[in-house]
Amino acid sequence: MELRLPIPPEQLTRAERSILDFINTNTDAFLFLSIGQLAERLGLSEATLSRFARHAGCRDFKALKTLVLEQAAAGPAVKLAGTLQRSGRFSPRDWLASQQACLETTAAQLDEEEFDRAVTALAGARRIYIHGKNASASLARLLHFRLRRLGLDARLLPASGSELLEGLAGAGEGDVAVLFSFSKLSREGRILLEQGRAAGYTTLAFVSRTCLPPDQAADINLFAYRGPEKEYHSMAAPAALVDGLLVALTQELGPRGAAALERLQKLKKQYYPG
Repeated sequence: MELRLPIPPEQLTRAERSILDFINTNTDAFLFLSIGQLAERLGLSEATLSRFARHAGCRDFKALKTLVLEQAAAGPAVKLAGTLQRSGRFSPRDWLASQQACLETTAAQLDEEEFDRAVTALAGARRIYIHGKNASASLARLLHFRLRRLGLDARLLPASGSELLEGLAGAGEGDVAVLFSFSKLSREGRILLEQGRAAGYTTLAFVSRTCLPPDQAADINLFAYRGPEKEYHSMAAPAALVDGLLVALTQELGPRGAAALERLQKLKKQYYPG
């Protein structure tokens, strides 16, 4: 990154220029160091670091970290540092309270008609293709596992590459493709949406943006709030939304879903008794 200061860099002392250089070239490391740790690493005094913070327009070292967070690109380390910076010493109770807030925001933003459309689409699908990559892969596997237990033809797509295209090649009218598209639409997500429009299958996306460009919107979009932009993005609300969709789907399937679960239970008793 390139930290923007209210004064020209040439007005800084040699020591302060070394601090600026460290921030610009080791941003992630800077965000996780205390003032004492950084002073030791750079061979400077804490007073020099505090003076640099004031020259940067900040009242203290903590405010300097906040400034760096505001200007840094929102990568994984920056997001995690943003969460820790806001909360100070980590508290599991405070963390769980923040996850409750994510769930409440998701519930407040939930479009129940869109949710019902998702349930209907999955219940009537010929085949269900599921795509998730990186952190979303865990949600894709959860959805795949639960749908198969209900007796539905669910297929987990490869994360990327030509294998994704091979897995998707047979999708057409009557099918549903589910994707997880939170911070931005991936190349694979774009493929799923474009092919949905071309091949005629329905697309269902879990998103964390309320306003989507037309070319990035699926046929059905379910919103889940994952936290502020530059903080750690939790999967608590998306996972709860997936579970809620599965419970509603079980109700929609009625005897059909119950029969599939009963068959599975009989097989378990037959081959894995006790």
